[in-house]
Amino acid sequence: MNAESRMPLVLAGDVGGTKTVLGLFSVDPVRPKTEVETSFASREASDLETLIEGFLQQQGVEPAAACFGVAGPVTDGKCRATNLPWRISENDIQARFGFPRVVLLNDLTATAHAIDVLRAEELYALNPTSPKSARVGLVAPGTGLGMALLLGTDQNRRCVPSEGGHMDFAPVHRNDLGLWEYLHRRFGHVSVERLVSGPGLVNIYSYLKDTGTYEEPEWLARQMESENPAKAISQAALADKALLAVEALARFASILGSVSGNLALIGLTTGGIYLGGGIAPQILPELSKGGFLKAFSDKGRFRDLVAKIPVRVILNPRAALLGAARCGLEAVQEMRQEQRL
Repeated sequence: MNAESRMPLVLAGDVGGTKTVLGLFSVDPVRPKTEVETSFASREASDLETLIEGFLQQQGVEPAAACFGVAGPVTDGKCRATNLPWRISENDIQARFGFPRVVLLNDLTATAHAIDVLRAEELYALNPTSPKSARVGLVAPGTGLGMALLLGTDQNRRCVPSEGGHMDFAPVHRNDLGLWEYLHRRFGHVSVERLVSGPGLVNIYSYLKDTGTYEEPEWLARQMESENPAKAISQAALADKALLAVEALARFASILGSVSGNLALIGLTTGGIYLGGGIAPQILPELSKGGFLKAFSDKGRFRDLVAKIPVRVILNPRAALLGAARCGLEAVQEMRQEQRL
């Protein structure tokens, strides 16, 4: 199927520090329809163009447009990926592949485009209150930490991207002071991403271990060496197998709650806060215990306002890809309207 077809396909991508997912999508009355998708280890490729070329050769198609959500700030159609040595450009991709239209988005912007088309079963309500507006916030811990706002009306919402994950971490309780000092000695600037991300969970764990607060089981140390350390910590915590891991995950959930509540205040997101990224769905039992919501609403004089804001976890692991596909299909529609004028 080529770009002139009556039923166009768009190429969509979710470009992350750990993996990149590429997919082809077609038009559907409700939301973009997935035709095929493939996941790649990001660090095994020298650049995004290499992955696109291999993917399209396998599929044998000519997309009508392409849209990519990238973990990093996008300015003037260009992005230097935050956790990858990649420089990505709309113009470079268009010149190499000849796509009629190429759109580059921050990955959180891409996820935001998917919120309106997510199904009920793709969301888990931590705070099942009713939305009071269309103003929505998005917080997504994964390899890094992304944030975005959706403002406007239900019929016309606009995404405001941000690099809020790199704002300063502010200790809320006395037991956070030592954590800040520990990370300040290691990194200098302590951003919230240093705590609210996969590596952030490992940082919290390391602090609790290195300060002698809790002992590290030998079996868990070996497991962290042989697999993803953040995953090993969270699994041990959820299974209640190691007190060190349990406390690390509880601290992580509390800090995530505090950061999410801050975004709710910044954007006055009475329409809700959505938790995206790969970590939140995997730690739902911890997020449901109460520590997250307690920290979320612990905002002094504005406690009552924040406590009424809905909080939902996005369970669809392909939300960013779906949002990129939606944006790509909108680009096709715009091109067709331009051709009619």
